[in-house]
Amino acid sequence: MNGVVVEGMATLEEACSADAVIVGSGIATREVVEDPAIMEVLRGLDPSRRLVAAQCSGALVLARLGLLDDVPACTDLTTKPWVVAAGVEVLDQPFYAKGNVATAGGCLASPYLAAWVIARLRSGEAAADALHYVAPVGEKDEYVERAWRNISPYLTAPASAPA
Repeated sequence: MNGVVVEGMATLEEACSADAVIVGSGIATREVVEDPAIMEVLRGLDPSRRLVAAQCSGALVLARLGLLDDVPACTDLTTKPWVVAAGVEVLDQPFYAKGNVATAGGCLASPYLAAWVIARLRSGEAAADALHYVAPVGEKDEYVERAWRNISPYLTAPASAPA
């Protein structure tokens, strides 16, 4: 799109065996969920073995895979009707996680998703450090605190709050 070239570093099959998989968002998500070949590969996403997360319309992919059957989700407002039609409760909040499955709604909620993954795989301190690094100058502490308020209720693995 717009001349941006993305080169894959791994196959989709290899990606499905990573410690964490984040399903991104995009204008072709509805086409992706209708593609049997892609969805068959994605059925290998097993939340009992890895963290599985979705940003915005990526929630539709998780819904169609059955990974949100007992998990409410966050998504963007454009995708919300399709996720609801897939039988998933959509929350009016930027982030939600249950066990090893997480969703974030709205492009600016993506740092919450990233921080949750970092906190779960490394530590709360590592997540806070990453957030602090990308936060706007003059708003760093406030930004980290807001992000932490959104993700800390969903950290099932020990992750201490940032100092």
